[in-house]
Amino acid sequence: MKKMLVIILLIFIMPISANAFSTSAECGILMDQNSKRIMYEKNIHKVKSVASISKIMTAVVAIESNKLNEIVVIDDEILKAYGSAIYIKIGEKISLLDLVYGLMLRSGNDAALAIATSVSGSVEQFVAEMNKKAKEIGMKNTVFNNPSGLDNEKGNYSTVYDMALLTSYAMSNDTFKKITGTKRHVIKTNMNVYDWTNKNKLLSLYKYATGGKTGFTEIAKRTLVTTASKDNLDLVAVTFNDGNDFYDHQSLFEEGFETYKNYKILLKDKINIIGENYYRRPLYLKNSFTYPLLSSEVDNLYLKFEISKVKNYKVNDIVGLVKVMVGDQEIYKDNIYVGEKVKKERKGIFEWFKSLW
Repeated sequence: MKKMLVIILLIFIMPISANAFSTSAECGILMDQNSKRIMYEKNIHKVKSVASISKIMTAVVAIESNKLNEIVVIDDEILKAYGSAIYIKIGEKISLLDLVYGLMLRSGNDAALAIATSVSGSVEQFVAEMNKKAKEIGMKNTVFNNPSGLDNEKGNYSTVYDMALLTSYAMSNDTFKKITGTKRHVIKTNMNVYDWTNKNKLLSLYKYATGGKTGFTEIAKRTLVTTASKDNLDLVAVTFNDGNDFYDHQSLFEEGFETYKNYKILLKDKINIIGENYYRRPLYLKNSFTYPLLSSEVDNLYLKFEISKVKNYKVNDIVGLVKVMVGDQEIYKDNIYVGEKVKKERKGIFEWFKSLW
C-alpha cells in the first residue's frame, strides 16, 4: 500500500515571552484541562496523602449516579464522621444534590459518609466505585480508602498529576462545574436552614477562578486544587504542602495566561489536502483539535498528512493520518476519513444558455 506524505507548515509571528513559573509547594502542577498539556511541574508523580481534595472524586461518583434529585434520610453512619462538617442530623431529609454542595463548599465529612451510603449502600462499595473511576480516568498512582480524605486509618493517596487529571475530567461535567464554582448555597430541610459559603477563597480573590477544592490534615498538610478560565484557556492547578497556596495558584494562572495562547489547529469535517485528487471526494476529520502553545513554539508547528491510496473504499473509511508536530515532537494524531461526494447543482436551461456566452 503506497503512501504519500504531505507536510503543511503553519507559521505565526508573535513576540517571545519568558517562562517564570514557581511555587513554594512540595509538589505542584499547572495543566490545560482540555489538551492535558503540563505548563508547570514539580514532583508531579510523588504519591502523598491528599486530604479533602479527595472529595472531588466523591462528588464525581455521586453526580454520575444519576440520583442527585433523590431525598436522603440521614442515618447513624454520620456518627463516624469527625473534623469539618455541615452538621446534618440523624433523621434529617436532604437531597443528594444538596449533600454534594455541602461536600464541596464546606468539605463536610458527614456529607461524604451520607453520600456514600446513599449512592452505593455502603462506604466500602462507594470507595470501590471511586477507585474504578480513577482507573477509567487514567489515575495510575491513586488509591482511595474513604470518601472524605481523612487519615484516621488509611487515608487517600495520589499525585498532583492524577488530581489534575481528575479535576479536568470533573470540570467537563456541567453539574460539577456549577457546584464547584458556587460561592454561596442556601437550603432548607425538615430540621434546619443552611447557609454555606465556599472555602475556596480564590473564587473571591481572583476574577478568573472557576472552582476547586481545599484540603488539610496533619499528615497531608495543605492541599489545594483550583481552576481558572481566560481567553479560551481552561487551566487547573494542584499543590501539595504549600503554605502559600492561594497566592501560588493565582500566580501560576497569571503566568499560564500570559505565556500561552490556545490555537485551533485542526477543524473537524472537511480538510483540503492532496488526497482529494486521488479519491475525488472530500476527506475529513471527526475531531477538532486545540492546543496551548508558547509564542516561541509557534514557528515550529506543522502538520504531517499521511494518505494511503486505497482502490476499494467506502464513505467513512479511514484512508490516512494527520499528525500535529512541534519541532520533532508529536503532540497529537488523528485519522482521516473519506467523505460523501459533493453533488454538483444541475443548471437550468437559462443558466446553461448563459454559460455559452
